[in-house]
Amino acid sequence: MKVISTNISTPKILFNGKKNITTGIFKEPVEEGIFLNQFDVKNDTVVDRKYHGGLDKACYLYSANHYPFWKEKYTNFDWKWGMFGENLTIDGLDEKEIFIGDEFSVGDAIIQVSEPRRPCNTLALRFDDKKMIKTFLNNPFCGIYVRVLKNGLVTKENELKRINRVPNSLSIEQVYSLFSYNKTNLILKNKALELPLLSQDCKNSIQKLK
Repeated sequence: MKVISTNISTPKILFNGKKNITTGIFKEPVEEGIFLNQFDVKNDTVVDRKYHGGLDKACYLYSANHYPFWKEKYTNFDWKWGMFGENLTIDGLDEKEIFIGDEFSVGDAIIQVSEPRRPCNTLALRFDDKKMIKTFLNNPFCGIYVRVLKNGLVTKENELKRINRVPNSLSIEQVYSLFSYNKTNLILKNKALELPLLSQDCKNSIQKLK
């Protein structure tokens, strides 16, 4: 896996139908790379820290390989890397092959996989489509949130190298499926809730599933 774009944002204002909101979802590629900190990415915009940033969501990675799927659905956009709010656009990232607790070295940083990204209303606003949330949930192209175990600079062309895998973990795709086609899979649900390195926020959401 390889970094093909590093992305950060400045604040943008969107109207959500009721009021204006400020968001950092509009990421733009930066040539100089980005610096990963323990709680966020240096110079990036994180507005709602209840759901973004912090120990378990310090950085968001999305696969470049998923872009063709979305480009076919949203042909009217000027497509560029960072469209999903990701800080790192990765060539070769596959949610079926990435597991909760996996650790990777990338550039000068070390990161640990903490949870799949779940779509929010801001993503729907970003694509000007209320159906985006359902479409995003019903496809395994969620991307990954990571913890930053070692701060460091990440630039284009840096390789993601797996340096540790926790035994008996679940893949990002398996955990994410609990929010769509596997909602009633109690065995998978209970296994996910037992994972020590799955974020508590994700566990809380899984516990609320009916």
